[in-house]
Amino acid sequence: MASLSAATATAAAAATRLLPSAYTSAASLSYRPSVSLGSLRSSPLLSRIFLPQNSARRLSTGRIGYSTASPPKCAASDPEQLKSAREDIKELLKTKFCHPIMVRLGWHDAGTYNKNIEEWPQRGGANGSLRFEIELKHGANAGLVNALKLLQPIRDKYSNVTYADLFQLASATAIEVDPFFWTSGSEAGGPKIPMKYGRVDVSGPEQCPEEGRLPDAGPPSPASHLRDVFYRMGLNDKEIVALSGAHTLGRSRPDRSGWGKPETKYTKDGPGAPGGQSWTAQWLKFDNSYFKDIKERRDEDLLVLPTDAVLFEDPSFKEYSEKYAADQDAFFKDYAEAHAKLSNLGAKFDPAEGFSLDDIPSKGQPEKFVAAKYSTGKRELSDAMKQKIRAEYEGFGGSPDKPLQSNYFLNIMIVVAVLALLSSLIVN
Repeated sequence: MASLSAATATAAAAATRLLPSAYTSAASLSYRPSVSLGSLRSSPLLSRIFLPQNSARRLSTGRIGYSTASPPKCAASDPEQLKSAREDIKELLKTKFCHPIMVRLGWHDAGTYNKNIEEWPQRGGANGSLRFEIELKHGANAGLVNALKLLQPIRDKYSNVTYADLFQLASATAIEVDPFFWTSGSEAGGPKIPMKYGRVDVSGPEQCPEEGRLPDAGPPSPASHLRDVFYRMGLNDKEIVALSGAHTLGRSRPDRSGWGKPETKYTKDGPGAPGGQSWTAQWLKFDNSYFKDIKERRDEDLLVLPTDAVLFEDPSFKEYSEKYAADQDAFFKDYAEAHAKLSNLGAKFDPAEGFSLDDIPSKGQPEKFVAAKYSTGKRELSDAMKQKIRAEYEGFGGSPDKPLQSNYFLNIMIVVAVLALLSSLIVN
């Protein structure tokens, strides 16, 4: 028994040396390698040392602590997929110039929130309900089906991203990214929005909010109407004015909203589909020109709705509008905070605290093949063994100049071999 214990300890120590330090705990043995054990079993190198069938069965049942079960997934979005989806959204914005409609999509999914209703999803808000036809047909959502069509291929590609997160991600990205960043050399457009993600989707159209929760463009009493709608969401006068500043992006089309001219000198040639009337001359650039143009009212080709004009007529609204017209940095700061708050309204998060994409490290370069790193202790692998390991590596599509996304399968191979040795010692 003493020699058996010594052999066992030696084998276990060898396994520890062969694994990266981050994977030497007991929990690490439940990590699922990128290559299945089934494919490793057919490996020429392992075929000589793989476990007997009864030992393999013991492995699969977890009796010695190894499991091939998939790690549990949360009910909401996968952070890595969401981060990749953001890059696809940037490409979409770059080719389709759809910044305004993406902002509107996120806003209209979140803007149905009612702070006086506690239950989810009855309270409305950012829950992905806008993907259903019954809500898309609400009068205030005219044209948003086009935004959904643009995003659906991205959602199909990243199936572990919720619609609720995708809508808000697209809205924030549209604010942050300069529509001409590929020529300007900078992605800096509007302010960076302090977003968090993890929103849960509603499951069916029966969970959509009733029509009438979104603001109108031309109500009889614009100031009272804006306060009725936005106060119901839990927002204040400063946030109402700051969010109104997003009208610096986009155009109003009379065939959709009933407001605006069919085209102007600023919109007749696009970019994107021509037509409509914009609030600003550079209607794809996020800045504070919306407040400047409303204040001056000098250009008949620029749109001013009753809910825009009231921002310089109501005393409380005017205080902030004057500030933003004079100070773009102040506008950017207040807008970013208001946008983030709006995007969270009514949402149910999983995990409960949400997560930030900024906290997810970028994937580093895959590690290259270095056979010597699989040596045990002070003993260098023989050239013959290095060649065998390299053959295994190349058998999975890798080479010294073409690293695989993960080399951990090699570590798993070695652990399995050690476990096989332990198994044989115990049996004998």
